[in-house]
Amino acid sequence: MAITQLFARGAALHPTRICLQDASGTRRYDEVHHHVTRIAARLNAGDQPTGEKCAVYSPNASIAVECLLGIQWAGAVYVPLNPKNHTNENAAILDNCDVSTLFFHSSLAAEVEALRAACPTMQRFISIDRPVPGADFLDTWIGDVAPRPRPFAYEPDDVVSIYSTGGTTGLPKGVMLTSLNWDIAAANFHAHTPVKKPPVFLAVSPITHAAGTFSFMTMALGGRTVILPGFDAGKVLEAIERERVTHIYLPPTAIYMLLEHPDVRSRDYSSLEYFVYTSAPMSVTKLQQCLEIFGPVMIQFWGQTEAPSFCTCLSREDHLDLAAPARARRLLSCGQPMLLTPVAAMDDDGRLLGAGEKGELVVNGPLVMAGYYKNPSATAGVSAHGWHHTGDVGYVDADGFVYIVDRKKEMIITGGYNVYPREVESLLLSHAAIQECAVVGAPDDKWGEAVTGVIELKAGSTLDIPEIMAWCKAQLGSIKAPKSVLVWTELPRTSVGKVDKKAIRKTFWEGSERVI
Repeated sequence: MAITQLFARGAALHPTRICLQDASGTRRYDEVHHHVTRIAARLNAGDQPTGEKCAVYSPNASIAVECLLGIQWAGAVYVPLNPKNHTNENAAILDNCDVSTLFFHSSLAAEVEALRAACPTMQRFISIDRPVPGADFLDTWIGDVAPRPRPFAYEPDDVVSIYSTGGTTGLPKGVMLTSLNWDIAAANFHAHTPVKKPPVFLAVSPITHAAGTFSFMTMALGGRTVILPGFDAGKVLEAIERERVTHIYLPPTAIYMLLEHPDVRSRDYSSLEYFVYTSAPMSVTKLQQCLEIFGPVMIQFWGQTEAPSFCTCLSREDHLDLAAPARARRLLSCGQPMLLTPVAAMDDDGRLLGAGEKGELVVNGPLVMAGYYKNPSATAGVSAHGWHHTGDVGYVDADGFVYIVDRKKEMIITGGYNVYPREVESLLLSHAAIQECAVVGAPDDKWGEAVTGVIELKAGSTLDIPEIMAWCKAQLGSIKAPKSVLVWTELPRTSVGKVDKKAIRKTFWEGSERVI
């Protein structure tokens, strides 16, 4: 079915309900449907072959959602670009995914010029909100084309979207998601989140990230998506009350900021049914505060780009009746496997482990991606023994609850985003004053993990810490740049002379129950 069938169901059953709402106003399902089907018809009229790669590059906006739905309706492959990424990273994604058409918001016109220069194979640039020199304007480009009445009929194994993730080198890998993957994601989601009233989903994080996924899911029920341009704690709290929000997703970083806001206890949250947290572990103390303030609505999902979003669920009920220690401990878990997605722990020899035995967490079933785009070796590497290997280390207890305790690789999850240390280290090592460095994730109440640079200077050299941090931010963007940089006289090394990153990381996590 793919994403379009989720939207099509909502539009067919509830045409006059509001579908999308942002600062520009509201659009009903029948209005969005008309626009989406015209975008699709124009794409089909442009002689594009089925499977053409089309990207959307925009801040959170209703028109961006309509474009991505139009891409899918036409039978093209949707490639999301996070506007928070550094331009170089987005250029690598466009190049790696063979994108030929870019729908973009005019606020990113300068970045698009850089992408145009870096990706000469891209053929078409379409500004989605107003005319921009050197690009087609969406309204003009559509013209008076007749709508395409029905969405493209994807087969279950057809690739419908390519979401990018980094590798251990920081280079992007394209995760090929099929029509069936999205069907299973929808089935898992709706099996675990029954609703009592028409959903109102508050989209705060980028729609290219998990917020977009949750929006698609609620569209199947004729839900309204209220889109905020970004995270502002006060505006989020206000919107929950004003819009009578039923569903919201936020990473722990943002939730902690809500809890610290002076108005957090003065708003009405009685409309909430599901307050979803995912993308990173959450402090149990903070989670208990959420239950006190927002009510019995907290729910956690665990997944990854390769098995999108819905592998395990810690249900609303699992967050309650915490007087018994065994139940309270479940707040440290990411829940139980969801309806159609087996989860297990596996050792390095491919043996599935028993209750409480620690190993790499692996998942199976039709939620798992088709593979990495043009990267069969990487696909084979995560598919050994017939299971998808997540890179997370953990265990499954006797009651089927899954606990994550570490990561096999060095990836840092900060504020719900993946950062690969080697890319940051490469930049730091290019500085004239730095002899050696290591980048690790340090525990942080706000970010979950804070990107932390530990450096050893060359003899006789000095370093201006604020200057080096600003330089990293300019080169890498705010997500990947270190939140702190420490200078050590000498970095610890292994017996073969390599920097001992495990020992460095241990100094920050000493005394913690888990090291993630």
